[in-house]
Amino acid sequence: MNRIEEEQTAFEIGVVVPKRNVEEENEDCNCLEVLVDEFTKVGLIVERVQGVADEFIKLAAPLETLGRAAAELKLKKRTHIGMDLQFEWEEVDAFVKQHDGSLFSWFERFHCYNHLIYGIVNKSKSAVTLTYDGKEFCWEVGENLVPKLESVHFIKQVFPLHDEMKRKKLLKNWALNWWDITDQPIDEIYSYFGAKIAIYFAFLGMYTRWMFFPAAFAITVQLIDFGSLQLLVLPIFFIGIILWAVMFSQFWKRKNSALLARWQISYSVGVEPGYKLLGMEWGSLQSPVKALRKWGTDKTNEKEVYQRSEWFGHLLRFRNDAIVIMSIIFLQLPFELAYAHLYEVIASDVMKFGLTAVYLFAIQRFTRIGGKISVKLIKYENNETAEKRADSLVYKVFGLYFMQTYIGVFYHALLHRNFLTLRQVLIQRLLISEVLENLLENSLPYLKYSYKKYRVRKKKRREKGSSTGKIQFSSRVEKEYLKPSYTASIGEELEDGLFDDCLELALQFGMIMMFACAFPLAFAFATLNNITEIRTDALKLLAMLKRPVPRAATTIGAWLNIFQFLIVMSICTNCAFLAWFYDHEGKWSIEPGLAIILVIEHILLLIKFGFSRFVPEVTLVSFEPAWVRANRVKNATQAQDVCSKQLLRTISGGRKMFGKVKESEKNDL
Repeated sequence: MNRIEEEQTAFEIGVVVPKRNVEEENEDCNCLEVLVDEFTKVGLIVERVQGVADEFIKLAAPLETLGRAAAELKLKKRTHIGMDLQFEWEEVDAFVKQHDGSLFSWFERFHCYNHLIYGIVNKSKSAVTLTYDGKEFCWEVGENLVPKLESVHFIKQVFPLHDEMKRKKLLKNWALNWWDITDQPIDEIYSYFGAKIAIYFAFLGMYTRWMFFPAAFAITVQLIDFGSLQLLVLPIFFIGIILWAVMFSQFWKRKNSALLARWQISYSVGVEPGYKLLGMEWGSLQSPVKALRKWGTDKTNEKEVYQRSEWFGHLLRFRNDAIVIMSIIFLQLPFELAYAHLYEVIASDVMKFGLTAVYLFAIQRFTRIGGKISVKLIKYENNETAEKRADSLVYKVFGLYFMQTYIGVFYHALLHRNFLTLRQVLIQRLLISEVLENLLENSLPYLKYSYKKYRVRKKKRREKGSSTGKIQFSSRVEKEYLKPSYTASIGEELEDGLFDDCLELALQFGMIMMFACAFPLAFAFATLNNITEIRTDALKLLAMLKRPVPRAATTIGAWLNIFQFLIVMSICTNCAFLAWFYDHEGKWSIEPGLAIILVIEHILLLIKFGFSRFVPEVTLVSFEPAWVRANRVKNATQAQDVCSKQLLRTISGGRKMFGKVKESEKNDL
């Protein structure tokens, strides 16, 4: 069989273990030696590195090792006939490579590594006694080795390593390449970080590129005097940016679908991301399957079980959403209004500064507590996949941040109609807040990294009994271990650091859209900030943080729905601003002005909800009951298992035959 060429093997996983302080008597049963030996037995390439305070095991995997792990995991990959089939290493020629020439994506490789590392079990007939720092413990028959060593705190951490060659290339072509403005090597980002991070940067790049139009429009409105037509400028600007936002959301869906097609990621109608096949856990079907074991396999009972489970999940989500909404209305809203009112009536700047400091401290604590409560509530929801659990968390926590960010601005705008104060608050939020957030976002990881190095040096000097002497961190793997992880401020088990980045983007979008008529120049400031954000976020991921764990994703998730919600909110708020602004200026009476603005509002809402008919997406996602989806998944799985192996042999054999024919034709010529 013609094998595909071996890819260049790079060390992609690091395992952290402590340095040995006591030499064990039986070297064969030492924890480290057994661990390294087991890694080698499963086909991994092992390299040991001595650090200042710890020892590191770097792991790489040949292509065949990854391929056999992928076959054991029953991963599905795209074939040359365009169908996604279960991977078989013996029929490797039937599968399509990634755009960079590799057989497996980073997400697939990481899960193969995870299977190889955490799948090591004691297959001997007796328990193995392991020694670590003078302590003994047993590795029982059938027990997994790595979880055992983690439980006794021998393995400190398992984390993905940066590929130095690819990292430097991305630094040069992406993070430090300011001349391209919004252009990014999205395919290379996908290959290195996975789909979820690549989709975020594709969205950020397209959003920033589309921002040039409203930014130029806003500068024109602000700088040019239109004379007698000045009264019509703000309504025209308002209509223009609403149409812009609606078109952007629809064209992003098309771009998102095109990216998935290019990366060979299918939102399969068979098995959704997170499902496993053939008697293993089925994600959303897990609880209904348990119920079916109790009620039997009768078709009528099966349908009722799935329906009951589906509606029970809806009720749980409704209950949790009600708890969060009531907490916001009765706890956070009075607090926010009290702060906004006190800030308006206090005359002393010193008192305002002190009030703001107390408010910021209190609101941070409140938001953190709210985020933790949301995480606990989600654990009791019947969400189908980890991605849907993360979306549920996003909706709940965004409600807290929405109230925190906008209620003070609404207070100044709608209650006092103080547009001068409103513009000052918007400038403060857009300029000062975003600049400070970018500085903190990129400086805090470096400060955490420096502090960890300081603690390691201090501990090492204390062990040596000397306060002098320079301690160097020479190994790259140790430097990566000391760097912070890419995690969210809340809900680390459900969301990575993209939660904070997407939250910042959504809050900015709401700020510039909902108060567009009050401060058009906000679009120009936001555009400049986003151009900077692309490069600083890239630099943070490549230089200041550990390589993130790849996560499966097909969209930006709940954030797109939040953007849609903010568009609808902006239609309502800007219509109110126009009515009160013109009444305040005395240009026309409130009655005809309000009537015209209400007509504009209804037309824009109609355009918002009807525009998707004129710009259709590339793919349509149908909604169906859980029991129908469960039956379809089961039937599709059984059918594919029957025919996949024979089909792979046919495809693979056909490609070989085609290659032989071409070779014979060349020889004849």
